[in-house]
Amino acid sequence: MNGLVNGAGTGFATPMDGGMAATGTARIFGYGSLVNGLTHRHGDLVPAGVRGWRRGWCATGRRGVAFLSVQPDGAAECLGATIGWPLADLSALDAREAAYERREVDAGGGAILYAVPDADRLPAGHGRPILLSYLDAVIQGFARLHGPADAWGFFETTDGWGPVRDDRAAPLYPRACVLTAEETALVDEGLARLGLR
Repeated sequence: MNGLVNGAGTGFATPMDGGMAATGTARIFGYGSLVNGLTHRHGDLVPAGVRGWRRGWCATGRRGVAFLSVQPDGAAECLGATIGWPLADLSALDAREAAYERREVDAGGGAILYAVPDADRLPAGHGRPILLSYLDAVIQGFARLHGPADAWGFFETTDGWGPVRDDRAAPLYPRACVLTAEETALVDEGLARLGLR
């Protein structure tokens, strides 16, 4: 069973209990750029992880670059954050996550996560690049919310690494963030450890 392993009991309505209308808030589990509160306007981030899901880079025919998704894996745990997302703004999140479909994480309190459908994924070795500006935003979020050790862990627990397009000077990612020197070094060292920088 896929389940939320921490961050539960935050008082957010769950998709499974019918309480969303009562509180006006959905509980979203983010495992990539949503972990960085600078990429959205909902700053109530709670460190969390889900068991039964593995994070990895993937590509679809909808985008010319690789991006993050998750797939079920009973032996895995994916670190991220829960976000209290106003129901009135859920359509904006759906538009942002247009290549994904909503999935419910069955756990005490429950949450919604977004995952690319298997049928839409291109085969491994697709050659689509990872935008450095996207990775920068993700790692900044992990470093600020979880600390540098878990930001390092992101590199180790994420599958599907491939070519990285250095667009840092002219970001292509629409929610690019300005990193500190320490955050930049963390990203660059993580890529170097993977042989990608």
